[in-house]
Parts: sequence; structure tokens; C-alpha cells
Amino acid sequence: MKRKYTIFTLLFTALSTICAQVTLKVQAPSQAEVGRQIQIRYTANTQDIEDFRTGDFEGFNVLYGPSTSRSSSFSMTNGHTTSSSTTTFTYVVVPTTEGMLKVPAATIVVDGKSVKSGTASIEVLPASSTAPSKSPQGGTSGRSPSGEEGGGRSSSGQIAGNELYMTVTANRKKIYEQEAVMLTYKLYTLVNIRQISGEMPQIDGCHVQELDRSAQLSLKYERVNGRNYGTAVWKQYVLFPQKTGKIKIPAINFDTQVEVQNHSMDPFDIFFGGGSLSQMVNKQIVAPAVEIEVLPLPTPKPDNFSGAVGKFTVSATLTPEQVNANDAATLRLVVSGQGNMKLMKAPVIRFPQDFEVYDPKENNKTQNTSTGSKGNITYDYVVVPRHGGKFSIPPVEFCYFDPEKEKYNTVRTDSFHLAVAKAKGQPVAYTREKEDLNVLSNDIRFIKLGKLENAEADDFFGTPSYWLTYLLLFAAFIVALLWMWRQQKLNPNSWSVKGKKAGKVASRRLKKALKLIHEKDDATFYDEVMRALLGYAGDKLSLPTNELNKDNVISKLTGRGVEQNVVDAFIAVLSDCEFARYAPTADANLAKEKIYQQASEVITQMNASIKS
Repeated sequence: MKRKYTIFTLLFTALSTICAQVTLKVQAPSQAEVGRQIQIRYTANTQDIEDFRTGDFEGFNVLYGPSTSRSSSFSMTNGHTTSSSTTTFTYVVVPTTEGMLKVPAATIVVDGKSVKSGTASIEVLPASSTAPSKSPQGGTSGRSPSGEEGGGRSSSGQIAGNELYMTVTANRKKIYEQEAVMLTYKLYTLVNIRQISGEMPQIDGCHVQELDRSAQLSLKYERVNGRNYGTAVWKQYVLFPQKTGKIKIPAINFDTQVEVQNHSMDPFDIFFGGGSLSQMVNKQIVAPAVEIEVLPLPTPKPDNFSGAVGKFTVSATLTPEQVNANDAATLRLVVSGQGNMKLMKAPVIRFPQDFEVYDPKENNKTQNTSTGSKGNITYDYVVVPRHGGKFSIPPVEFCYFDPEKEKYNTVRTDSFHLAVAKAKGQPVAYTREKEDLNVLSNDIRFIKLGKLENAEADDFFGTPSYWLTYLLLFAAFIVALLWMWRQQKLNPNSWSVKGKKAGKVASRRLKKALKLIHEKDDATFYDEVMRALLGYAGDKLSLPTNELNKDNVISKLTGRGVEQNVVDAFIAVLSDCEFARYAPTADANLAKEKIYQQASEVITQMNASIKS
């Protein structure tokens, strides 16, 4: 059966490979530099290739290729089998002209059928004016923008300021209070950066949000002063100023580790494991400070201003539109747009006076962008009408400041109508005049007006039943006092009772231990023996559990006239039990029989020796 299953699996895999659609894809860097090597790869999802051809590499000098590499994988998960195989053809080329160059398509032949790849475009920059020996690198990927491995640009271990630096730009230099401004920290490097760290400090009077840049950084070429730098946006922050005036964003120090070539090492030492061609150098770079001018919001501010700054819309729904009194309805208000959404206040809704209104439940579905938080925030207002009737909820207004138009704007929803059916015990219609007299349920009654009358007399007080109940309670109290006095009087003799029964209790525990001698549960056997010994000593010597230890037992036994050899035997059996629990012997049954015999004898001796 197993052989058939294996054959079926192999046939299934082969058929899956044959039936799978064959593809051929081209991989090339998006940027390159004149005179610097890059790699171009064509990858097919099969190994059954009969022929491979490419077009001419116009604008490139082909140094090597194609080199062919193959890989395959096979996996089985929960009975489901998957397999894959690839073939990669690699060229090493050097761009000879700048501009947009086209990577030619390639063609393969599989089972007599021709499969063609697409093309790719590469932006080729002119060579740097001071061309280094290696491609620029940086970030966390360890590769240059051209996709090639490269070393550090510096050979002396000293990194010049124009080889590695950080810039900071603000998308606006003059903004309104609460308006978003984005700071972008951009890295420029000609060296191989292995690590970089640095964070925005706390800024007084600003709410700061960092934009998510969790994806791996990749460098792109950017030509600056005749040199091709590897560049990447390292950090982006969105700031919401909470005060007006000049706000200074302080400079940020970034600590970096740069890999540079180590020309001082002897090649023979490196070959025999004595060193490395590269070394790590620590370098601190500083992103400069930025100053932003914050303008105050225009005055006077509208009374219904929500504190929102940006662009917003508002919508609302009421569900259901018909309810019974004392049942709940929900008014959902959605504020959408972009701006300081996480800092704005919830809109105020004017519900009818007799509605019980709960605090709104907020659901924030926003994300940080360069223009502030973008998305929507939902507010759910739960209300409970207490009277029947027809009610109107006026339109909900949301007032915000539009910094582009430099004015306040108010958006509104439609008004809502809620039909409330009467609840049991309530009047049919609701009117303002009867608001204070309507029944809110059956728990609050009308106040009876007019002449006050005496309440009905209580027929129970002073009757024979009343006095009989009183006497019975008093008798029960006396009986309880007598019982407590008797228990207190008998309590001093409780230990004497336990002492008389100590031998019987110990005997029952030893019998239980006897049944465990030939079982594998050694720990339970020794626990039962120790309980028999300590329980006997505690009951016989009137020792409470919290005072039951070896020192107190020895002192009590000696004080009761027990011979020293009996005391020593009792302590020895206890010690043997404790030791045997954690260090079992080879012949466990024989050891347990010996312990059981010693425990029985020592309890018998103590019972005879202890003087009452």
C-alpha cells in the first residue's frame, strides 16, 4: 500500500509539473551607472528547457553570460503535495551610455512550444566625477541601487562628510495651528552602511506621529554635484503644532556603522584566518534643525467649532426609526476626511430632553499620511426614549477649519424622525405639559394630593403570635450561649481526646502505606509514613500543625520522659523518609519494607514511653 501511494504521489507531481503554465520572467535593477557592472536574470519555472535565446543588449557591454543555475523543491503538507523547479540564466553587463536603456526579451522552448519573457527598462546615470572602486551601498539591504554587492568607498577608515550625510525637509514652513506638517529625513551615502539608528526627540507644543516605514529600505541613485549617491527616505514624521509662533524642530543625531576596506592587513594573514579585508567604523551624522512658523486660527471661532483642522465630511443614520418606549435606538455619525482627526472632539447632538443618552462609542479607522490622519471615525450614540410620541432630532453640525481656504466650514446631516410607541402603563401621547407627570415605569407612582390619611394599623404588633415569636427568639439566643460556653469548657481537653486516638490514627495511615509497598508510587508511600509519624507526634504531644517540626518534637518528647534512643529512632525514620523521596535506592521495595517496619516499631515504643 505504501509503495502504491508513493508511485501515485510521484505521478501526480509529474503531471502537475507538465500541466503547470510555463513562465519566463526578466529581473533587472531599475537604476545603474555608466561603467559599473550589473546583473540581468531570466528565470523560468521549469527545468525542461530545450533552447534559450535573447535579443541584442543595445547600450550594454556583455562581460559574461548566460550562466545557468537550476533549483527544485518538493513538500507534502497534510497529504497535499507541492513541487516547484526553476532555471535561471544570468548575464553580467556594463552600461555604456546614459539614459533609459531597454533590456531585451528572451525566449525558451519547452516541449516544442516557445515561451517569451517581457522586457525591462533601466535608468542609466552618468559616471561619478570621482568614480570610486565600488558601487554605493547603504540601508539595511547591503546592496547598491544597481543590485551589486559593494564595499566602502573609504580606504583609510575615515569617512568624509560629503560621503555620508542626512537631510531634512518640511513640506510647509508656514502652517496654521493644528495643521499637519511632514518632516522627511533622507539619507545620502557613498559608503556601505550596515546599521543606523536615531529617533525624533520630544517637541514641546507638538503632537508627533511617525509614518509607518516597516518595509525594507532600498537605495536609489541620485546625482548630486557630479556624484551618484545612494539615497533613501529614512524617517518621516507628521507634526500637529498645539501652539502658535516659531517652533524649532531640533537637530537629530544618527549613529551609523560603516563597512570600509582594510588595506593595512597582510593578504597572507587574511588567507590564514588572521584578519579581514573590511572593518566596521562608527560614524555620527547630524540632520539639521528646522524652524516652522505656526499661525493662530482666525478669530472669532464659531461656537460649534470641533477643533478639527483639514477637510471633512459628515454622514449619519438612525436605526431603528420606530421603537417602543424604554427601548434603545442608535444614531451613527461618521466623520470622514483628513487632518488632525485623532485630536478633534466628538460632535454634539441635541436630543429631546426626555431621551436618556449614553456616551458615544468611538471606532477610529484612520491612518497617518503626509497630510495628517486620513480615514473616518464612527461615533455610535445609544439613546433610550422614555415616553411615547413622535420626536425630531435636528441636523448634526460639524464645524472645522479649512487651511487651504483659510476659513471655517460647517457640514450638516439631515434631520431624523423617531416614532416611539407607548410602553405598558404609559400614556399614549407625549406632551410638554405632562412631562413631569408621566409614568417612567411602574416603579414610580403619582403623588396622591389632598388630605393625608393615617396608614392602616399593623394588626401583628401586640398579638399572641408577636409575643410567641419574641419568646422563641430569646430562647434560641440562650441555647446558643450555653452551647458556646460548653464548647469553650471542653476545648482544653480536645488535645487529650486526640492523644488517646493518636495510636489508632497512626495505625490506619501505616496500613495505607503497607498497601503501597509493592507499587511504583514511592513518593506516595513515603508521604503516608511521614504523615503517620508527624500526625502521631502532633496528636500525642498536643502540637498544632504550624509548630510541628523536629526541634519542637524533640523538646516535647524529652519533656514527656521519652528515652533518648526512642527520640533518636523517631527522628532517624523521618530523615530516612525525606531522603528516600528524592534519592530512591536500587531495591525500592526492600527499602520501603524496612522503613515501614522501623516506623511501626518507633510508634509502638513512643506509645509505651509517653507519660500521660
